[in-house]
Amino acid sequence: MIKGKLGKWLNRIVSFILMVTLIGVASLVIVTKFSGGEPEVLGYQIKTVLSGSMEPDIQTGSIIAVKTVEDGSKFKNGDVITFMADKNKLVTHRIIDVKKTKNGVAYTTKGDNNNAADSNPVLADNVVGEYKGMTIPYLGYVANFAQSPNGSIFLLIVPGILLLCYAGFSIWRTLAKLETVKKSEHTG
Repeated sequence: MIKGKLGKWLNRIVSFILMVTLIGVASLVIVTKFSGGEPEVLGYQIKTVLSGSMEPDIQTGSIIAVKTVEDGSKFKNGDVITFMADKNKLVTHRIIDVKKTKNGVAYTTKGDNNNAADSNPVLADNVVGEYKGMTIPYLGYVANFAQSPNGSIFLLIVPGILLLCYAGFSIWRTLAKLETVKKSEHTG
């Protein structure tokens, strides 16, 4: 009796985990595709860290949550910001100096793991968001893979196949139990 209840609960837990994984991965792929690679949840953009310039606090291959900002001129020394360094390149570095210029506020930034400050100052208009300390190590590798053409297909298909295999195994096990019950009824 205890073995049966434990099996049922284990079955429910595994089914739940597989379903949540499938829905989570599908959601990540869909949101990433529709948002042009810039998924945003509750005002936070999810960014993948591709370099070690902010290690050890932010590891290469991590994903970070960056709070989207409207006004990029409110930051101070020590804040970590994400900004447009080039036309298609986002960088997340720490502010080490703030200056008011005729073009507005300009920040001198530096990666924690870098020896020198960044060569170009960052104008407040180029600030995209502020890093608030939320990071998940290694998940960035999965997110990068999900954005690739083959990765998105793979990450949708594999959990689906696992779920189908598990469902097939559960059906097979149930049919085997029914057959055992029928045999015991015929012999008894």
